[in-house]
Amino acid sequence: MIPALRKAFNENFSKDKYAAFLRELNAVHPDAIQFRVAETPLFVPKAFTAKMLEACEHIVDLITDPGFKALTQKAVPPGLHVPNEDAHTQFIAFDFGVCMNQNGEYEPQLIEMQGFPSLFAYEVLLPEIFEKHFPQPAGFSDYLGGFDKKTYLELLNKILKNQHPAENVILLEIFPHHQKTKIDFYCTQDYTGIKPVCLTELIKEGNQLFYLNDGKKTRIRRIYNRIIFDELQQQPAEVQEKGRILFEDLDVEWCPHPNWFYRISKYTVPFIRHPYVPATYFLHEIKQLPDDLEHYVLKPLFSFAGQGVIIDVTKEDIEKVKDPENWILQRKVQYADAIQTPDVPAKAEIRIFYFWKEGESRPVPTTHLARLSKGKMIGVRYNIDKEWVGGTFCWFEK
Repeated sequence: MIPALRKAFNENFSKDKYAAFLRELNAVHPDAIQFRVAETPLFVPKAFTAKMLEACEHIVDLITDPGFKALTQKAVPPGLHVPNEDAHTQFIAFDFGVCMNQNGEYEPQLIEMQGFPSLFAYEVLLPEIFEKHFPQPAGFSDYLGGFDKKTYLELLNKILKNQHPAENVILLEIFPHHQKTKIDFYCTQDYTGIKPVCLTELIKEGNQLFYLNDGKKTRIRRIYNRIIFDELQQQPAEVQEKGRILFEDLDVEWCPHPNWFYRISKYTVPFIRHPYVPATYFLHEIKQLPDDLEHYVLKPLFSFAGQGVIIDVTKEDIEKVKDPENWILQRKVQYADAIQTPDVPAKAEIRIFYFWKEGESRPVPTTHLARLSKGKMIGVRYNIDKEWVGGTFCWFEK
């Protein structure tokens, strides 16, 4: 996105340097990275970063409005409401496609957002190792909001632990050691001391939760929640049965509370009007379908990782939907061929991480992740047979 830097990087790139980078990255936690790591970061100009943050702040205005909970009261699906919801989420992730407007200028377009964690710890490790093999350009940073590695990890630790000892906080997931994102769980333990614990390992006594910490039964005071209920509902019956305890009135703190996964999600996008947010409508509220359906995408509200999305929408697709209140119709964005690579250009998506510390009136931008694609959909699972695609990060112009 900054032509001179892109040209210089591509000319100095070598497969040997890339292989050496991957060896060092994978050696931190062998076999833990279950997705493709791209050959290049993104070089993001100041103006583009400012546009993304402008859109984020506009959305944060909505989220911090006193009426937001009332606006999203129907966001949590029936049967999935968890008791003891707190005042706000601790984390928000905003996904932007790198697009091009009618004037031939790069601009961000919001794809999705989630009141849920992302790869907060892995994205500390990735650029640090990458820089050893491909030097960071002067005047750039991989952090946002004035943060650096030290201050970022300080804030992450404060939010995750909330003054509890690390042993009384767990990262809760379904079979964490089998997840594609397990590298982030291991990095989280490296940087915070918080261990990943499987849902099936929880011990409930009264309304308290415990886990075996190196064989010692240990009280759980706070849960760093990484469970997506859509995935829980796809598990065997015995795992789903174990998951029922999450819906009980437990003496435990949530970080973030599961309800925020739904309140800040695709459900929220139809309420936003902004130049960098594509027009989005609840399907059941549309009186007249647009004539140019080919310019829209149909998305289920309650799914993750792009599952169930219909890109080339037809009237027949819409007629087949039996629960239109659980779907949105969103104006399709045109990803730009923004990243020049040795063969064909790649498309890019940038996810901005916002952290919301207890006692603060608003969340703040901290860091990010990025993904490159040469397929119809962004995401590492859709680009398995290609090069210069996959998970990566940005160097933001200061």
